[in-house]
Amino acid sequence: MIILSIDPGYERVGIAILEKIPRGKETLLYSECFKTSAKLPHPERLFLIGQKVHNIIEEWKPTCLSIEKLFFNTNQKTALAVAEARGVILYEATVADLSIYEYTPLQIKIAVTGYGRSEKKQIALMVPRLIVVDKKISSDDEFDAIAIGLTFFASDFKNRS
Repeated sequence: MIILSIDPGYERVGIAILEKIPRGKETLLYSECFKTSAKLPHPERLFLIGQKVHNIIEEWKPTCLSIEKLFFNTNQKTALAVAEARGVILYEATVADLSIYEYTPLQIKIAVTGYGRSEKKQIALMVPRLIVVDKKISSDDEFDAIAIGLTFFASDFKNRS
């Protein structure tokens, strides 16, 4: 099973493609932090995010999307922009007929570190211990995307196989 895993944003979008074969270990096939320029108008940034997600789906043919649910307690302007980007991502996944699985930050932290109040640094330390990462990752967004995919395999994979 191949899944698309996304940490949504409008400036930076963490993207990961993970695979798991029955009775096998998860494999990271691809990951990146996709960035849009702050110099572009917001609608164009949303378009680029949608285009990127569409192209990833076309290339990798995942069966489902795992994505982080939004949780913001400050800065409503940022929350709205991220929500719009998330909407574009969900739209592309729905058009491609992907099953969609959503996880809260708490669920992701518990699945990856065992502790719901983990910090980004702890996620970055645990991800390479849970899945082979054959490249240098410097973005928290990319680590988060991988962690979201691992959360799918820890919680919903058994229900799909």
